[in-house]
Amino acid sequence: MTRVLLASNNKKKLAELRRILTPIVPGIEVLGLGDVPGYPEPPETEPTFEGNALLKAHAALAATGLPSIADDSGICVDALNGMPGVLSARWSGPLKDNDANNQLLLGQLEDVPDERRGASFVAAVAFVRPHAADELVLGEMRGSVIHEVRGSGGFGYDVLFQADGYDRTTAELSIEEKDAISHRGKALRALAPIVAKALGA
Repeated sequence: MTRVLLASNNKKKLAELRRILTPIVPGIEVLGLGDVPGYPEPPETEPTFEGNALLKAHAALAATGLPSIADDSGICVDALNGMPGVLSARWSGPLKDNDANNQLLLGQLEDVPDERRGASFVAAVAFVRPHAADELVLGEMRGSVIHEVRGSGGFGYDVLFQADGYDRTTAELSIEEKDAISHRGKALRALAPIVAKALGA
């Protein structure tokens, strides 16, 4: 069994990575931070998704010695000049409260008309391992921010985001539908063959 560590405590992200990676990389075991001894996680101090993903992946590799994957992702809203961006999880404060983040975003866009509510979900996913070059892939899902919270699936801003071509939020899509179009799904599918080749799977 080949093991790789996802540097996250987010169970939904871990399940997502397992769903996408396992069929492409036979025999892989995807671990989360709950499966390894704890270590100090670095603060996300980089100004880009790519920088934060690499920061987290390198910390995981240094602490565990395992090939490590980390992502940084967020929503970039056109009317807010690309914000919250890397601050998405902490938009309403350091507690990373999804409900508070969503309500703050709705308040900031309260008077913004539909045609100016465009947004993108962006994900950077890094893969690092001993004695090898870093790997980094990006994924993007384009859409818009609606006017009210809808749906119970997904996490974060999914309840406010409607992907282009859909009349439902990403929190209202099935897991299979969301995996097919999501920013993280695109990035993970791009990363999977890189991981398979690197780990000889």
